[in-house]
Amino acid sequence: MGAANIASCSVSLVNRNISADMIDQHLQTRSSLEHSKVEIITLNPTENPRNWPTWKKWTVVGAITLVDLSVSWGASGYSPATAKFEKDFGVSSEVGTLGLSLYVLGLALGPMSIAPLSEYFGRTPLYIIPYGCFLLFLMGTALVENLGGFLPLRFLSGFFSSVTVANFGGTIADLWDVRHTGIPMSIFLWAATCGSPSGYFLMSWVAQYRGWRDVFWALLGICGGFWIIMSVTLLWAGETRHSIILLRRAKAERRRTGRENINVPEHMRQRGVRQLFRTALTRPFRFLFTEAIVVFAAVYNGYLYGLSFLFNGAFNIIFGPSGKGFETYQVGLTFLGICVGISLGPLTNIWQERYYQKRVGRAGGTNISEARVQLGQLAGVTFPISLFIFAFTSYVRLSWVGPVVASGLWGWSFYTLILMTYNYVEDSYGMYSASALAAVGLSRNLMGAGFPLFGRQLYTQVGGYQYASLILACLALLLMPIPFVLSRYGLRLRQRSPWAREMMEHDGQSAGKPDEVALEDEEKASQ
Repeated sequence: MGAANIASCSVSLVNRNISADMIDQHLQTRSSLEHSKVEIITLNPTENPRNWPTWKKWTVVGAITLVDLSVSWGASGYSPATAKFEKDFGVSSEVGTLGLSLYVLGLALGPMSIAPLSEYFGRTPLYIIPYGCFLLFLMGTALVENLGGFLPLRFLSGFFSSVTVANFGGTIADLWDVRHTGIPMSIFLWAATCGSPSGYFLMSWVAQYRGWRDVFWALLGICGGFWIIMSVTLLWAGETRHSIILLRRAKAERRRTGRENINVPEHMRQRGVRQLFRTALTRPFRFLFTEAIVVFAAVYNGYLYGLSFLFNGAFNIIFGPSGKGFETYQVGLTFLGICVGISLGPLTNIWQERYYQKRVGRAGGTNISEARVQLGQLAGVTFPISLFIFAFTSYVRLSWVGPVVASGLWGWSFYTLILMTYNYVEDSYGMYSASALAAVGLSRNLMGAGFPLFGRQLYTQVGGYQYASLILACLALLLMPIPFVLSRYGLRLRQRSPWAREMMEHDGQSAGKPDEVALEDEEKASQ
């Protein structure tokens, strides 16, 4: 009996030990599973830039707007001094025009490299550092002693000054939701469009009385001041890119808790450098060659921006010594017509924005991209009309008033059409709009770089100034149907696009319905 009791006790102890080991193992497994479960963090209301006070948002936008203006000043500010540059270096007018075209070419290629980097470093460093490099290249341009150094410096100046082209639209999306980006976007595009004519106007006073190098010293002083204002403002306000804010908080939480299972939502995680740049460098071209909406926007933007830079040379021919006999600063004054027309654009856009908000409100908050194009339809008509008036009033014997008034109408049409295409593309493609707008921006600046190269030949070798402008007006006529096509068939174009269709499904729109049914739904929603 004693031996049996001892054996029984031993078995009991062994069983208890096994049970204890199993419980410990189960608890460890459970703890391991709980520890390995990924914890997804989201933006707190207090750290979301969209919840910043209105005055703080507009302080940031105001500081960047100044820099946005100066980016175009860096291009067109050189134009009034081109003749003195050509004389100093003993080069032809075509070579002198390269100083403008290479800068704009840099504006076209810069965003393809700068914009993706914000996914790693945030927007603030990508405003401050590249624009600071631009200032150094601007200084080099003022000091350079040969053409071989001047032309690369102009390209690099444009490349590094493209920070607003690369980031400003993203900053606006950081600060406002899609339904309230209309007014901020109108200010951004006012600076982008008004920069070219206002830059010519401002620097014409320097070029009238000083040499071409002094134009660049003046630009350096102005741009340097704007850079300081922007840098102080952005460092004070803090980062605006949502993914960077969350990534920094996740990193801090991991350090604080010692847990490695804290992460951000999938769409905010950083991609590999190779994948990031492969997408940034290839997707815009896919949009440009496969998306009808992007093709329409790219053609319109390219032609409009091409004309805006072509006018730098054309105005000098029409109003300058070989035309109406104006001096350099007087030619600069004629650009105020375009400036006034563009500046009326944000005011008329208030009506367009109210119309859009009314349509969206009637649709229960559902985005209606086609509500963005109503004023653009009017601008599509006034655009060629302004060029026809400009053509028939540019005779040497006639007053300067006619072409300047026509240029004002052109300026309003220019701004309104650019704003329409940007808003329509952004609304249609949602989270893919960065790639779509990159395609539009590439086309815009490539044409902006190319048009000035044949502007002088166009206005001096086709039989008269009026005939050159008449050709441009006829080309504008070919583009006139685009806003009407977007208004009538835009929904169908969005349904046929895999990217736009995904955004429609995400927003609960009629992406899966037949065209006729979907159109009826939108018409009922807007009534």
